[in-house]
Amino acid sequence: QAPLIESGGGLVQAGGSLRLSCTPSGTSGIIADGTAMGWFRQAPGKEREFLAVISRHGGSTYYADSVKGRFAISKDIRLNTLSLQMNNLRPEDTGVYYCAATPRLGTYYRSPSIYDWWGQGTQVTVSS
Repeated sequence: QAPLIESGGGLVQAGGSLRLSCTPSGTSGIIADGTAMGWFRQAPGKEREFLAVISRHGGSTYYADSVKGRFAISKDIRLNTLSLQMNNLRPEDTGVYYCAATPRLGTYYRSPSIYDWWGQGTQVTVSS
């Protein structure tokens, strides 16, 4: 199975909200408190797009311009879970949302290639 598992996707109307979750699989050995974790999305025919990332212990967060002020990334260390709260959703937010992890947050956190572990994705559809 995939090392990370996303959940919480679905169909919402424009202006609505969704909260996505990402949990390591039981066999992955990934610990959220020791791993930088991020969210990406991909629409059909387009490349994977960086959305947000949080550092190993949650002290630093960075967001893409397209989601600043609307999305919030967080970790629950006790539950070993990554979350993405999405508010004021727009039709252009539609896509498959992926969580990813890398041992340490670095300069090139916007690049999918630096992340070592990924989930299978969860579909988010925003209607007009």
